[in-house]
Amino acid sequence: MIKTLISFLLSLGLLGFAVSNIANEGTIAFVGATIIDGTTAPPLENGVLVITDGRIRTVGSEADVSLPQGTQVVDVSGKYIMPGLINAHGHVGATIGLDGNGGYSRANLLRQLGLYARYGVTAINSLGGDQVEGFELRNEQFDNSLTRARIYVAGSVVVGDSEQAIRAEVNRNADMGADFIKVRIDDNLGASEKMSRPFFEALVDQAHKRRLPVAVHLYYLDDAKFMLRTGADVIAHSVRDLPIDQDFINMMTASDTCYIPTLTREVSTYVYESVPDFFQDPYFTKEVDSAIIEELSTPERMSGVAGSRAAQIYKAQLPVAMDNLGVLHGEGIRVAMGTDTGPPARFQGYFEHMEMHMMVDAGMSPLEAIRASTGTAAECIGMGDIGSLEPGKWGDFSILTENPAADIRNSHSIESVYISGNLVPTE
Repeated sequence: MIKTLISFLLSLGLLGFAVSNIANEGTIAFVGATIIDGTTAPPLENGVLVITDGRIRTVGSEADVSLPQGTQVVDVSGKYIMPGLINAHGHVGATIGLDGNGGYSRANLLRQLGLYARYGVTAINSLGGDQVEGFELRNEQFDNSLTRARIYVAGSVVVGDSEQAIRAEVNRNADMGADFIKVRIDDNLGASEKMSRPFFEALVDQAHKRRLPVAVHLYYLDDAKFMLRTGADVIAHSVRDLPIDQDFINMMTASDTCYIPTLTREVSTYVYESVPDFFQDPYFTKEVDSAIIEELSTPERMSGVAGSRAAQIYKAQLPVAMDNLGVLHGEGIRVAMGTDTGPPARFQGYFEHMEMHMMVDAGMSPLEAIRASTGTAAECIGMGDIGSLEPGKWGDFSILTENPAADIRNSHSIESVYISGNLVPTE
């Protein structure tokens, strides 16, 4: 019925507007696409997605959905709709180009959030380095006028030389309105001292007193087990030193802790020892300053990466991280997409797609990787009004020309992105 109405209106010239001209005014219906909703449900062919004032009103088949009078109708027949991607572990803030201290400012935050959005990444859980401007933008995003990616913030990464100092830092972040508490246990390279276990226990205790979840930067299996026993809520990186064992699997299952593998974080440490293949990918180059590519491609830069102890350690351990992800996913552990993008040469937006591709290479199906990057990611960061295309949630989604459920690399076929039902500007 809806398709017939569309054809009739088109014949009269009443739907002569382009998708790019549609604003979030009242009710908009996207009709005819296959809808991947970010839940465990199979894709819905010939679906209808209805948005009213920025939130999802209805999702269903053409046969089952009746449109309210005055609805703006967008014919997306033959295309695909999926929820906006959610990066459960990223960073937004100071980096400009290859300068990690380029300047934390509202303008730079908005630039980065716009970049994420153009790649279909509609929410980022920024785990550390967040300042006042980030908190302000988080507070401004709960309305129907949004056109950039959402940001959730952790404040500072908690460190301290005493239990008292650590509790005070947790309180400082909590008083600012943090969504998470982030802690770095060990960088495995000796650049910083491992946080003592009593200090970590104090941190978790104080965070939970303030009703905040704890996300942990770690490397070692033994540390991961201790974190779980202590009550950590999210493991924010892969276990990379050893294959995981049944004890760890049992602990993850019992605690229902989320696991964020950040596989592309490992890639970013070593891939520039030569010119990476993705430097030729138009989906990458469309958003990257050519000067950055040139700098990363100099013989001096590549030689430095090839000779980097850190880069080569992480390169060697990436297969362990990949295998561990495959095992945990096979055991039913909740896996959320995260990349640790934001620092220099970890390219925001593009790396989120690379992460999904690597998750499939590690053993997940395309649909499972999409779910890990949408509905499950939202669950893991505690955001119940995003992540899936269900009534009441924000209208954050992408329209694609090719089917990502058939081939995850079709995630690059994003044609347009909507946040709160608003079309994201293309530049």
